[in-house]
Amino acid sequence: MNVATKRTAFLSGTNALLTLTTLVLLAACQRADEASAPEIRPVRVTTIENRSASGSVSLTGTVQAQTEINQSFRIDGRLIERMVDIGDSVKPGQLVARLDPQNEESSLQSARAQLSAAQAQLVEARTNHARMRDLVAQDAVPRASFDQAVAALKTAESQVESVQSQVNLAQNRLSYTRLMSDVAGVVTARGAEPGEVVSVGRMIVQVAREGARDAVFDVPGRVKDVAPKNPEITVALTDDPRVTVTGRIREVAPRADPVTGTFAVRVRLIDPPPAMRLGSTVTGRMQLPEALAIEVPASALVRADGKTAVWVVDKASSTVSLRNIQLGGGDATTVQVAAGLNPGDVVVTAGVQALRPGQKVRVPETRS
Repeated sequence: MNVATKRTAFLSGTNALLTLTTLVLLAACQRADEASAPEIRPVRVTTIENRSASGSVSLTGTVQAQTEINQSFRIDGRLIERMVDIGDSVKPGQLVARLDPQNEESSLQSARAQLSAAQAQLVEARTNHARMRDLVAQDAVPRASFDQAVAALKTAESQVESVQSQVNLAQNRLSYTRLMSDVAGVVTARGAEPGEVVSVGRMIVQVAREGARDAVFDVPGRVKDVAPKNPEITVALTDDPRVTVTGRIREVAPRADPVTGTFAVRVRLIDPPPAMRLGSTVTGRMQLPEALAIEVPASALVRADGKTAVWVVDKASSTVSLRNIQLGGGDATTVQVAAGLNPGDVVVTAGVQALRPGQKVRVPETRS
């Protein structure tokens, strides 16, 4: 009786264990199925098509001086003082920096001493020449002695001229220890610091010359190629669009920037207002010939690996992938795409920040 009871209890426990194990396995399978189900995100899209461009393009740039000059020493030495800093105004003849003048002062003193000795020899040679001239006239000395006196006088005169040149050179080098500004303008950059040993030509300060100013823009190649010749460009201050000025293209870089692929274009500002200070951010707008262009909402743009891109939907699999594009201009709401998209592409315009490559999406509707 006891053995049968124990056997029944063992069988009951085994059945319970098997039942529990089966339930755990079923729950795990259900969770695995739920985890493997791909996440489908709802997005808004637009279908790309060629549109008639607005005929204008706007780009952001900065105000720069038309001419910037590097102020540097004409000799090397140890910089002991710099009198100006970034933002300071300078005038022609103003002292900008000083080198240690000890070596040049010693050289000048040595040259002056040599000049004094040469001048003394010249005085002696002149006196001897005058005496020999009188004696040879009286036939008191041979003609050869007089010729020697003439030669000695010429040698002494040449020596004085040579040493005088050395004195002048030493004086010039001493004056070169004081760097004087030769233009009027504003200091925009600084180079060596006091205490450094600077070489000839090393920039000490950079001065933006007063007067004409440029607005400098980085222009995509597509815009550069279609821009009209000598267009009139309206430049507005970004912080205050009411401050505007007209400009003309003065210079276009012959080579594209190796990183951005854009061309630096300098626009000469005609009578710029005082509010357009050096370094101000400005927006330039230029009219372009009417042409077909691809436009997308600015909300579709994302940054990937330092480049501008958009999410493109694969209609067959309903998945998304990143595609790099090149911008051609636009405004705060719509941008023109110069390269990277084709008519018929489906681009995500809302929900772009929550996507990843290969993710499935649900498109409620496609609007062109």
